Amino acid sequence: MFVHLVDGTYELFRQFFGAPDAKAPDGREVGATRALLRTLISLLREETTTHIACAYDTQIESFRNAMFDGYKTGEGMEPLLWAQFPLAERATRALGITCWSMIEFEADDGLATGAARYGQSPEVERIFLCSPDKDLMQCVRGDRIVMLDRRRNKIIDEDGVREKLGISPGSVPDYLGLVGDSADGIPGIPRWGAKSAAAVLSVYEHIDNIPDDHTRWTVKVRGAEALAQNLAERRDDAALYRQLAVLRTDVPHAESLDDLRWRGAKRDELEALCAELGEDRIIERVPLWQ
Repeated sequence: MFVHLVDGTYELFRQFFGAPDAKAPDGREVGATRALLRTLISLLREETTTHIACAYDTQIESFRNAMFDGYKTGEGMEPLLWAQFPLAERATRALGITCWSMIEFEADDGLATGAARYGQSPEVERIFLCSPDKDLMQCVRGDRIVMLDRRRNKIIDEDGVREKLGISPGSVPDYLGLVGDSADGIPGIPRWGAKSAAAVLSVYEHIDNIPDDHTRWTVKVRGAEALAQNLAERRDDAALYRQLAVLRTDVPHAESLDDLRWRGAKRDELEALCAELGEDRIIERVPLWQ
């Protein structure tokens, strides 16, 4: 069987900035939610979609904000987008999809936990992490746990991670710790860029293994002396940034693998939601009802 684990937060963002605006009968902006319904139904109509869950950042701030003041918050988020998160979760549940509402943890932690847990089952042939988010590349294992960029219809397996970042999946948190991640508010270490981090980590794998003395490096990197000095002076920062980038795999999901089996949409809930959204063409596209 195949398991699809969907980054609901990413999908809602993608639809908000990519789909046309649309108003509900009561005047609310609901274009992203309507588009989310359509893209999830499109996924459900595929023959390989049998087991599925979707994770949302129900609350933007998480345990990581207590670790680092500069970590991302909901400040500056478009209000018309934020207002659709509850609708998106309702839409997901109305479709009969397992919905993980993340509060203490983040959506990526929910997906990482799902991949780690359900990936242990011999029944699972492949797990698709439906997101292009590079944070999730650390979860990729061979060609069995892979990322699926649905917008580009592109699968990224372990070889794909190495092709894109120049490192193995296990080094992704170290890479983000050095380079930083502006989307998550991780600043990184000065002068460390994608090329230098990839070159060094391809040899040393983890930040802790990188010698302070650049003359001991067994890889040639432009500006090695300055890179080594900056890292040596900010070891504690680098360790913290790496820790922020590590996805948790201990989210307390209650669902068994069988609970993720898609058994159809919930007609009453979905029809009521579609009426609220002013969407009258979704119902006919649903392939299965409970």
